[in-house]
Parts: sequence; structure tokens; C-alpha cells
Amino acid sequence: MPNMKNAKKKVKVNAKKKVTNNDYKASMRTAIKNVEKSVVAKEIENAKENLKIAIKRIDKAASSGVIVKNTAARYKSRLTKKVNELA
Repeated sequence: MPNMKNAKKKVKVNAKKKVTNNDYKASMRTAIKNVEKSVVAKEIENAKENLKIAIKRIDKAASSGVIVKNTAARYKSRLTKKVNELA
């Protein structure tokens, strides 16, 4: 257990950040799965809509520091490639 005031505060701050970071990551993963499901089902319009949402969520996770910038670029590239192969 922390004894100093700043250490106690840091524990609280980290707990709050963990919750928001997990929210960003979970929402990003769900969006990615939705795109992949649409691609497997060969629903072109649905896949394109889900891709827009997924890219938004991936960018949000990257900008908040949950994932690294290059990881975000890799996810977006792979998803876009899958959707473009449908058309």
C-alpha cells in the first residue's frame, strides 16, 4: 500500500485510466470483429459502414495512447485490404 500522498493519488488515477483504456480497446476490438464478420458474410455495404466505424475507433485508441501509432496503421491497412477484396 502506498504511504505518500502522491502515491495514493497515482493509484486512484491509474485505476481510472485503466477503465477508460479498457473501454477504448474493447470498443476497437468489437468494431474490428464486426468488419471481419461482414467480410466473411460477403456483405459489401455493411462491411464498408463497419470499416468506417472501426477506423474511427482504432484512431481513438491510438490517439489516447492505448495502442501504438504503427499498430493502428497496421490494423486499418489489413481491414481496408479485406474490404477492398470484396468489391
